[in-house]
Amino acid sequence: MRRTFAFLAATLAAVLLAACAGQPLKGTGDLGLVIERASGHLTLVNTTTKSAYARIEGLGDLSHASAVYSRDGRYAYIFGRDGGLTKVDLLEARIVKRVIQAGNAIGGSISQDGRIVVAQNYTPGGIKAFDAETLELLSEVPAEYAPGKFSKVVGLADAQGGKFAYALFEGGEIWVTDFANPRAPKTQRFPAGSQPYDGLVTPGGRHFLAGLYGEDGIALLDLWQPEQGSRKILSGYGRGEEKLPVYKMPHLRGWAVAQGKAYLPAIGRHEVLVVDATSWQEVGRIPVKGQPVFVMARPDGRQVWVNFSFPDYSEVQVIDTLSGRVVKTLAPGKAVLHMEFTPRGEHVWLSARDDNKVVVYDTASFEKLTELPAQAPSGIFFTSRAARIGL
Repeated sequence: MRRTFAFLAATLAAVLLAACAGQPLKGTGDLGLVIERASGHLTLVNTTTKSAYARIEGLGDLSHASAVYSRDGRYAYIFGRDGGLTKVDLLEARIVKRVIQAGNAIGGSISQDGRIVVAQNYTPGGIKAFDAETLELLSEVPAEYAPGKFSKVVGLADAQGGKFAYALFEGGEIWVTDFANPRAPKTQRFPAGSQPYDGLVTPGGRHFLAGLYGEDGIALLDLWQPEQGSRKILSGYGRGEEKLPVYKMPHLRGWAVAQGKAYLPAIGRHEVLVVDATSWQEVGRIPVKGQPVFVMARPDGRQVWVNFSFPDYSEVQVIDTLSGRVVKTLAPGKAVLHMEFTPRGEHVWLSARDDNKVVVYDTASFEKLTELPAQAPSGIFFTSRAARIGL
């Protein structure tokens, strides 16, 4: 009996060791991914070693893709332009499941409790909720803002208690959908303004901001007091001045809220707008090299990093939030599309699409630390997002 038990124990140990040999043990807090937009691949990365450890194929059209994470950081959910929703295991470096849920999609979010993944869609306009474990479709909310008229959905962000806020581009509205019962969601509607193009939830989860493309200004909704309705802020930042041609829509999803101020890209201008995050009044403008796309705050709030649309999209500028001015201009490579800070902000990773590389900088010294090859990289997403509202 003892010999049999010893044999079984040894066999089990051998099986476990063989299983571990495929992928060395690692903690998910170190990990992240890079979207390779041209090839339908993901490159999985380790932020501590500043290296890639796997590459996954078969994710479809990633020309405008984004990712969110399960609560434990093990699984990434990738939203592709072709309507694909793909669940990826970062530890085993494999696709768990993939579904085509729409004709044209640009992003999604995950609920506060991690149980529901929600995709936002252009075609058909609306949102769809899926079980995070199985990717079973739970419910759908069509973005029908008028009889027979459906809108593209943009700016989808998670809020507390299973709620999601988002904007309707053609509909000119902000909707908040409550998935407390995921098979029977309830939606509130609020006027926003002309052509909301993106949105963000502030770090504490209280406010939803929707940038407006069709007019100067930003629509603001207090999610703690939605009965007060939405209101417009920054409505006069370009009054009386002609907009420059806009080559790429700005993105608000950088959580550029630092030291009690919000830093936001100005549509059609070479400026970053500075707003008091309590009164929501403009308190300053910072001239920058080009039209901002991403305006992203380092986790400690001391710096704000800005990248630009064409023709200035190969440079990045760094704003010091104490002085309120640009303190560094960098040229990481051709067509910098995205930036991502490590969890505590000591490093920043930048994708240089047309140079087929990702560049890592030290945020204190601005020293370039390393470069990683990637085929037409765009979005960079680290697992630290799993613990943050709105990302």
